[in-house]
Amino acid sequence: MSTREYAVITGASSGIGAATARLLASNGYHVIAAARRADRLAALAAEDQNIEAFTLDVTKQESIDSLTAHLQGKPVSILINCAGGAFDADPINDSDPEIWKKTFDINVVGSVRMIKAMTPLMQAFGRGHIVMISSTAGHRVYENGGSYVAAKFAETSLVETLRLELNGQPIRVTEIAPGMVKTDEFSTVRFKGDAEKAAKVYEGVTRPLVAEDVAEAIRWSVMLPSHFNVDCLMIRPVAQAQVHKVYRQPL
Repeated sequence: MSTREYAVITGASSGIGAATARLLASNGYHVIAAARRADRLAALAAEDQNIEAFTLDVTKQESIDSLTAHLQGKPVSILINCAGGAFDADPINDSDPEIWKKTFDINVVGSVRMIKAMTPLMQAFGRGHIVMISSTAGHRVYENGGSYVAAKFAETSLVETLRLELNGQPIRVTEIAPGMVKTDEFSTVRFKGDAEKAAKVYEGVTRPLVAEDVAEAIRWSVMLPSHFNVDCLMIRPVAQAQVHKVYRQPL
């Protein structure tokens, strides 16, 4: 890159976001690693001089406004919306509507806030790429995942709508939809800290995807020639044939 372009990554304090920050930084981008946990961001930024930590809460407009002000005049060319998560595993009739609100605010509305903030910076730079980290859950429903599935379907719709609305502008829009990815926190958060339940999600799966696998899919997508857009890239471990169809080694 003749100009060191800026890549803004939300949810960068752990998992896919942190892995993507490391990979893009190693490929020459100036990475804005944004998340709520400042201590983890500081440790991440200490690994590579191309990573800059920025404390951000995507559910707070004033927090996003602060990031936008910090980036004014900078060559922002990439936004990767990684912030998100699942916060329950309840049947719809037993679910808490407040969890649904939280799930949508972080996964969907937070992404909208970021898109609205970063798109003008890309337009000022002359081109850009918006990447949504969704899920295979945004393409196929499953039981006891109502709040998360609904949010991920909304993200898929958001990406497809945005691509139509930005048509004619030099801004690419990509959805990366991972299946089973084993990270330190996703299932633990979903099961409210119950490590035993979280471990059962991956039980018998010899090689689930890991955060670095998804980061590589993101890197490939954003480093393609600027006329080449990946609309949707769905990735799964070989053991997972569909959301609900996973081969598990006998115990």
